[in-house]
Amino acid sequence: MTGPQEQARRDADTGLELQPDLGRFVASLSQAVERGITREMSSHELLPLDVHLLLICQELEECTATQLVGLLPVDAARISRLVNGLVDRGLMLRRRPRSDRRVVILRLSPEGEELASEVRRRMETLYAGLTQGLSEGELRAFTSAAMRIIANYEAMARS
Repeated sequence: MTGPQEQARRDADTGLELQPDLGRFVASLSQAVERGITREMSSHELLPLDVHLLLICQELEECTATQLVGLLPVDAARISRLVNGLVDRGLMLRRRPRSDRRVVILRLSPEGEELASEVRRRMETLYAGLTQGLSEGELRAFTSAAMRIIANYEAMARS
């Protein structure tokens, strides 16, 4: 059994604080993930949000910009700019259904599909490297804690 001083020394040795600054911790985690994505995708000149948008569009097959706003942590104007950039690069296509010309359906082009598949493989490798040494239980606990924090924020924002 260890005393408080021994525990504090061990925590200092690992660089962990008993009560970490949540904002700083999340920012550091986000930065590690985003820098990894940026490095992995630099040859394709894709930013992390481009990567997330490509992967979401690949999963959905067809979607609207409004749907993307609900799935990515950015506003509608930013989604529009991201989509425009991918359309300009030939990675995404727009189509207006005859039944409602106000709606714009988005889907990946064949080139976008091919790139999204490569991106998915590379992200799986990146994420495996980032979570190396973590057990399945630790990953489940991390996911559960993160989801609880997000739910707490949403509850606070509603009240």
